[in-house]
Amino acid sequence: MSLLPQILPSPRPHPHLAASHHPFSPAHAFRRTPRLHAPGHRRRGRLAAPANASGAGSSPSPDQYPSEPDDGLVELPLFPLPLVLFPDATHALHIFEFRYRIMMHTVLQTDLRFGVVFAGSGGASDVGCVGEVVKHERLADDRFFLICKGQERFRVARVVRNKPYLVAAVQWLEDRPPAEAPAPGEDAEALAVEVEALMRDVIRIANRLNGKPEKEVGDLRRGLFPTPFSFYVGNTFEGAPREQQALLELEDTAARLRRERDTLRNTLNYLTAASAVKDVFPSSPSSG
Repeated sequence: MSLLPQILPSPRPHPHLAASHHPFSPAHAFRRTPRLHAPGHRRRGRLAAPANASGAGSSPSPDQYPSEPDDGLVELPLFPLPLVLFPDATHALHIFEFRYRIMMHTVLQTDLRFGVVFAGSGGASDVGCVGEVVKHERLADDRFFLICKGQERFRVARVVRNKPYLVAAVQWLEDRPPAEAPAPGEDAEALAVEVEALMRDVIRIANRLNGKPEKEVGDLRRGLFPTPFSFYVGNTFEGAPREQQALLELEDTAARLRRERDTLRNTLNYLTAASAVKDVFPSSPSSG
């Protein structure tokens, strides 16, 4: 479900959601974002073994791939993409560039996890989300079709190496509880209720503009707590990856929901005006 392509600009969509032809280069510097909170608890992760040119796994040497970094960071293979992956969201990918085929061989032989970072014209963002391979198909020419599901978020601390594919040392990100008691109606639960109501209105008016039959919008929240619901809402802002990236980087659930509320309000105002024009001028271009 996409809610926002009408009003939020975004780069030209990439065909097939495949990043292999994206102009990003590992040599480019990561685009640093301001830290809104102190880093959260850092968990150690399993280090993926490298792959040789044939795609077969090999045992890493301790000197090349330290599994217990002294600084508590975790090494993660990174996949720059022209999209934003949120926790619990799924994306279908087509892997065809040689270096990323090597990476996928490694990932599939280890813990099935790699990092997805949004790469736009300004370089790659330093905050991303772990993608876990939940389904894959290897083709005869060694390309892959796969489906990955978002897991925890991370921030890139430093690049470890960029050949044959990009690997970085990362730290995990988690939302923080508010330092002070929120104002009435501004706590995460109240904001989640308001955001869901706005989403219902946006969907209802968008369906009307598109000539779809009027029907009641089902349960959008599906029992989710405010934090996972805020990620679900951000994932619906398809077509606006820079806005999605800003939402992913926030470490405050209430702040993320407030930003989503404001964006949905703007979208609703736009759609309401377009609907009014369509009612007054049914044959105008805006009705098409």
